[in-house]
Amino acid sequence: MPDDFLIAHNPEEGSSLPYLVRIPLGANGVILKVRDTWPRTSKIYCHRAEEWPTDADIVDRLPVRTVSQRGAAIDLVLERGRENRSQFVLTRARGREMIFWQSRRTTKQARPNVTLPTARAHGQILEIVVDSGERYAYRFGHQQTTTTRRKLPAGDYAVTDGDTVIGAVERKSIDDLSAGLTSGKLTYQLSDLAGLHRAAVVVEASYSAVFKREYVSGTTLAEALAEAQVRFPRVPIVFCDNRKLAEEWTYRWLGAALHEWRLSTRTDVVVADLAGPSASPAEIRAWAAGRGIDVPAKGRIPARVRAAWERRNDRPEG
Repeated sequence: MPDDFLIAHNPEEGSSLPYLVRIPLGANGVILKVRDTWPRTSKIYCHRAEEWPTDADIVDRLPVRTVSQRGAAIDLVLERGRENRSQFVLTRARGREMIFWQSRRTTKQARPNVTLPTARAHGQILEIVVDSGERYAYRFGHQQTTTTRRKLPAGDYAVTDGDTVIGAVERKSIDDLSAGLTSGKLTYQLSDLAGLHRAAVVVEASYSAVFKREYVSGTTLAEALAEAQVRFPRVPIVFCDNRKLAEEWTYRWLGAALHEWRLSTRTDVVVADLAGPSASPAEIRAWAAGRGIDVPAKGRIPARVRAAWERRNDRPEG
C-alpha cells in the first residue's frame, strides 16, 4: 500500500499558495504548493516545493488506493467515497514548468459541451487591452481580436477610445471572488470600476459554487455578494460556469460596450447638427428688437432674452 496523501499548511508567510501536498510517489514523494485542498470548482495551480517541513501543520491525512504516473500526468485515487479521484498535470508554458491539479468534475467544466460562436462582436474586430498585471490572461483565440497589454485604471480587460476606457471587465475565479468578499478588497475594486463609463465583473464559476466553499459560510458569501451588488448597481457581477464561457462573455460584453459608445457619440453629433449653430449676440439683439423685447445694446444677453430666443420655434399646443 502506498503512503498517505498529506495536506498541510504552507509555512511561507504571505504565499498565494497556502497549502502543501505530498503525493506518495517515488522515494521522497512529490511535494507541491497548492491554492486549495481539493479541485472542487476549478483547476488548482501548483508549484514545486523544495522539501516537506519537519514540523508540518497537517490539515488532512488521506489513505491512498492507487497512485501512478502516466507520461506528464500523476493519477491519484483516495480511499474515500467522495472527492477521491484527481490528477496532477505537468506541462510547460513560456519556458517554465506549470502544474495543475484537476478532478473529473473540473475537467468537464473546463470543456463545456457547447459550441462557441465565432461571429464578430457587433460586426467589429475588437482591440482588447489586457491589464499588464493580469496573469494567465484570456487569449480570445477563437475570436477576431487583437490584444495589447498595458496598465488599466480598473479591470483586467477593456476597450478604449483613444485614452478613454469605454468598458472594462474584472475577471474572478471563485477563489478570488470569495477572498475579495471576505477581505473587503472587492469593494475597492467595484468602486474603481463604477467610475468607468461601463464595467462588469465576470466569475469563472456558477452561482452555486458560492455555497460550496470549504472554509467560508455560503450564507456569508451570498450576503456579501448581494450587498456589493446593491451598493454598486452599475457594475454587474455575472457568473459564467467556467473559464471558457467567461472568456466568451467578456468578448461579447466588450463588443457591446464599444458599440453602445459609438452609437451614443454619433447621436450627440446628430443632435448638435439639428440644433444648428449657436446665434451671435448681434443676431439675438436684432431678433429681440424686431419683437419689441427690451435688450441692452452692449454687454451680455440677459438670460430671459436668450431663453425667449431658444423658444422661438416652439408652437403652443392647440
